[in-house]
Amino acid sequence: MNSPGTQAHPLDEIRILDLFAGPGGLDVAAHFLGFQSIGIEWDRNACETRYAAGLPTIHADVSVMRETRFDEIPKSVDVLAGGPPCQSFSVAGKGAGRRALEEVKTFIHRLVDGEDEKKIDEDLHALTADPRTALVLEPLRWLLKAIDTEGRDPYKVIVLEQVPAVLPLWEVYAKLLSGGEGRLQGVKYEADFWELKTEQFGVPQTRTRAVLVARLPGLGAIEPPRASHHTFDVHRGKRRSVQADMLPDDSDGPRPRDRWLSMGKALDAASDTKGSPVDVSRFRTGGETRFFVVSNYGSGGDPKNRGRRLSSEPAFTVTGKISRNKVYKSQEAYEAGDYDRFTIPESGVLQTFPHNFPWSGNDQAQQVGNAVPPRLGMHVLSTALRGDRPSDEELADAGSWPAVPQDVTDGLRAIGCGDQSQCPPESHKVTGRRRKSAP
Repeated sequence: MNSPGTQAHPLDEIRILDLFAGPGGLDVAAHFLGFQSIGIEWDRNACETRYAAGLPTIHADVSVMRETRFDEIPKSVDVLAGGPPCQSFSVAGKGAGRRALEEVKTFIHRLVDGEDEKKIDEDLHALTADPRTALVLEPLRWLLKAIDTEGRDPYKVIVLEQVPAVLPLWEVYAKLLSGGEGRLQGVKYEADFWELKTEQFGVPQTRTRAVLVARLPGLGAIEPPRASHHTFDVHRGKRRSVQADMLPDDSDGPRPRDRWLSMGKALDAASDTKGSPVDVSRFRTGGETRFFVVSNYGSGGDPKNRGRRLSSEPAFTVTGKISRNKVYKSQEAYEAGDYDRFTIPESGVLQTFPHNFPWSGNDQAQQVGNAVPPRLGMHVLSTALRGDRPSDEELADAGSWPAVPQDVTDGLRAIGCGDQSQCPPESHKVTGRRRKSAP
């Protein structure tokens, strides 16, 4: 496996194009599976993290890149992946996309039928004031662009993920990709889509994602990723005592090797790694890590009803507001108002990023929350590209990130940003510093 950024040229042998790449969740997954990838990302802060991590990146708007700079994408790319921004579809957002869901389905059909794209954009803008809603169409537009461009082949594999509310759109995608009609020009895919729970794949948090995988015929039947862990019951009964239930009880539960991964276990492993920026010693009592988290969000429609998760359980969904969650060492600390916060490296570990991943730039909590959990990404990509789940060795290696020399970071920044003239408008007014990664 090549270390990030160490190949002869950063764009050689790139196979995976990651749209809306963020700080690199899918790219990190691809790295540990041995695949080269390149990401397109408009946020400079996320780009700074990617450069520091040695991940090839183009700092650009995905739509502009498709329209005017498509020829810059390496021709070796045969996998299209991405998670369009989910805020307008998310339960946590204002829901412009959810309200327009049925209408958005028609726009997918209109694109494939060959209607004028400017007219489609105008109608979509009139439908919703949130421009991010239109971005869910970008993967289809990138596929159609590849089909329409001389010298390009259709992508062999397509992997998309989003919040569960988008599953009906993935269903439309799957049907159209399987049909090969209109602008698809007879190109037919085998496609399927699922709701996946992250804790079933070794991610120490509860988070549900809508995933679509499509492949050209001849690459084998599409099967959903095989879960490696059990589901966590988010609707369990209320506890009578936080103290009494601080540690898990395996007596009547699933076997420990199949159990979901807890926050405490994930953070302990990262904290015990030599040179790790993660240090949970502040939560240890009698040699054991114990804490509970009070969510920043209300539950049951009551903003004052804050949910709780124990260190012996998976985390709540990690969002860009994770740094607002309050972490208490004990019930006594809770009653005294004595709380802590998760650090950025700790938040990253709960997303299954390596403990020493070099988070950089500003808005790091938002970067963490927006990312695809790399461990889920490993399961999805491995299933899509190899027909099986990641090996135990690959999953074990995914806990640490290789050191990236400064000259590699600088070189990737030069490729991604160049003279800044092609970067998104105003983006370089944001400033940030690179944080040194742990050895």
